Amino acid sequence: MLTVYPACFYEEHEGGYTVIFPDLNHLSTCGDTLQQAMEMAVDCLAGYLYTAKHEKESIPVPSQLKDIDVDSEYEEYKSAFVNMVAVDVEEYAKKHFEKSVKKTLTIPSWLNDIAVENNVNFSQVLQNALKEQLKLNH
Repeated sequence: MLTVYPACFYEEHEGGYTVIFPDLNHLSTCGDTLQQAMEMAVDCLAGYLYTAKHEKESIPVPSQLKDIDVDSEYEEYKSAFVNMVAVDVEEYAKKHFEKSVKKTLTIPSWLNDIAVENNVNFSQVLQNALKEQLKLNH
């Protein structure tokens, strides 16, 4: 499902862009080019929404584009505009936040033999143990 929020894009005098999401406590990011700033805005929005969902935080309703005043708060910029930033948080998370990483570990041979005999999924056991150790409820 696509989630869309308005963002203010500010072109800096010294180059680059700052991006601010007024609805999300002025969450911000930046980029050296407009293209990079847009990519970073998508990443920033996805990360915020993903984290808020997993921490069961309330997520503000997005403002209408017409209700955002790009000039109201910041005056030290070369130019500014408001644009909607869209992201499918679930799809983005699968590619960027939830992808698996390979780990190498060592266990005693006898323990490995018993686990293999019992069809133990080593990856799942390690994930569960890490979540328990770190007190994560995911």
